[in-house]
Amino acid sequence: MKMTSECLNGYLCIKLKGELDHHGAQEVMKSCAALIEERLPNGCVVDMQRVEFMDSSGIALLMNIFGRLRAIDAAYKVVNVPPQPMRVIEAAGLKKIISIKEAEYEKA
Repeated sequence: MKMTSECLNGYLCIKLKGELDHHGAQEVMKSCAALIEERLPNGCVVDMQRVEFMDSSGIALLMNIFGRLRAIDAAYKVVNVPPQPMRVIEAAGLKKIISIKEAEYEKA
């Protein structure tokens, strides 16, 4: 799991790439926690466009970020979620709690 981030106009953008499983999620969770604590953003967007696989560890990561942002009253959105991670997110009921937008793919 790879993560890149940038902060623009008080908003943190986190881009994830690879497999969001137990091993990948732990490192990303630590990095996200440090970024949020350091930057205290007005909001955060997590871009999952390049996430190839996600299991329940990904749910833990998204909820951890949600909790940290909620504590500082910051906005939160997850965007460009591919089909497989979206199935996991829907099964966990996260769409009722977090603003989540599925990736839009061109139909061949």
